[in-house]
Amino acid sequence: MEINELTPAERRVWDAFPRGEGVDFRETPDEDAADGAAWGPERTVRAEVLMALLLNGPSVAGQVAGLKIKGAKVTGKLDLKYAAIDVPMRMRGCWFERKPGLYGARLRALVLTESALPGLTASTVRVEVVLRLSCCRISGPVRLAGAQISGGLFLQSAVIGPVGGELAGEAPLQLNHAAIGTDIIAFGLTVHGQTRVNGAVVGGQINLDDARLHEPGGTALHAETVTVGTDLRARRAELLGRVNLTGSRIPGQLNFAYARFVNPGGVALRASSCTIGEVWLRDCETIQGTVNLRRSQFDLLHVEPEAWPGTVRLAGLSYRAMSPHLPAEQRLPALEREESGYLPYAYEQLAAAYRTAGDEAAARTVQLAKLRRHRRTLPRHARLWGKLQDVTVGYGFRPLRAVGWLAALLLTGAVAYGLEPPRPLKPGEAPDFNAVFYTIDLLVPIISFGQESAYAPSGWYQWLSYLLIVTGWILATTTAAGVSRSLQRQ
Repeated sequence: MEINELTPAERRVWDAFPRGEGVDFRETPDEDAADGAAWGPERTVRAEVLMALLLNGPSVAGQVAGLKIKGAKVTGKLDLKYAAIDVPMRMRGCWFERKPGLYGARLRALVLTESALPGLTASTVRVEVVLRLSCCRISGPVRLAGAQISGGLFLQSAVIGPVGGELAGEAPLQLNHAAIGTDIIAFGLTVHGQTRVNGAVVGGQINLDDARLHEPGGTALHAETVTVGTDLRARRAELLGRVNLTGSRIPGQLNFAYARFVNPGGVALRASSCTIGEVWLRDCETIQGTVNLRRSQFDLLHVEPEAWPGTVRLAGLSYRAMSPHLPAEQRLPALEREESGYLPYAYEQLAAAYRTAGDEAAARTVQLAKLRRHRRTLPRHARLWGKLQDVTVGYGFRPLRAVGWLAALLLTGAVAYGLEPPRPLKPGEAPDFNAVFYTIDLLVPIISFGQESAYAPSGWYQWLSYLLIVTGWILATTTAAGVSRSLQRQ
């Protein structure tokens, strides 16, 4: 292209390029690039002019060349597929007639902050420094699958989608298998459709604080097997649709504090087979949809009981600690909502978390709840023995109950036989009658004070003795079973 073919606006860009100087076409600093279709020729630059500069533009000795423009209207297609661009591209607040094509390109840096684009095709692009799409308005899909960015990817306050026309149904934001050297900063991001980050590797954090990811009835965030260096944050995020983090590796925090999950009738949060340091669901509204945490490993799980939905999937979930520290009675209802029914391991895991916190009383409450839940799975005829153990000694977790029963029966027997002593079997040979020790002889089968064998009650007192003997055997057997179970746990 000959230089004399350039328009005045293009001449300004051409002359500034060799020295990396900026060209600002904006009328006001706060103008909206979404209105760029109405901009006139005084700020219009053809895409082919930009391509000529970037691929074979002039240079000045001792100066660093670069494309630095603001508020330009770019017509035509900026097609840099497979190109190697050694100068930074900074195009802030620009309006693009057609989506730029950067498939397989190698770039030094790309800044499109506050621009309006119909899409961006940059799969497998390599960026040496940084890629900025902050505050952009992008109506078509952003294709960054397989991208390699040595620095960071910035998407804060950008609005992407919804995708319409012949591309309807395509994910608006595609970052699957991308490799980001530092962080993905996307707080305040809005995506109308699916955000796809499957298999991405991020050296630092993914920040989705205050993001709005909307794909009702579908998958809002598809992030299977994501690996991050530190945290994945989505505090105060609004997540309409499924959040899928299956198989992800997050050594720091998965922080959904104050977030809102909405996917009624489906899975709202799936974080199965994950390895995560800390999972924060602090002060979340009740999650609308199922939560699936199967086979995952967490160091800390922070969730209030009110956040759990009506159905959960917790099979194989392990965690070292749970916060905030609450009474076991507030944690147990969540285990009742397990979709698969009774899961002994879920109770054992919760009990272990309480033991880690040093709350043995809460751990025993959880173990007792586990046995009661197990009893409901047994045939009707097999529940009687469990019911007896529960009522008498709380399956060994409430041993003082047995003491209470024994004290009540001992008092009953002592009063009854004190008022009406039984007759001696061998008058003159029987020891002096003692109503308390006689009742103990009836209640405790392994102890004998010689009272039971020397006296024989009659009438209803005889039936009382039978009742005391049977009750004593039941208490002794259930207590032994409870003690044995406690020793096995230890």
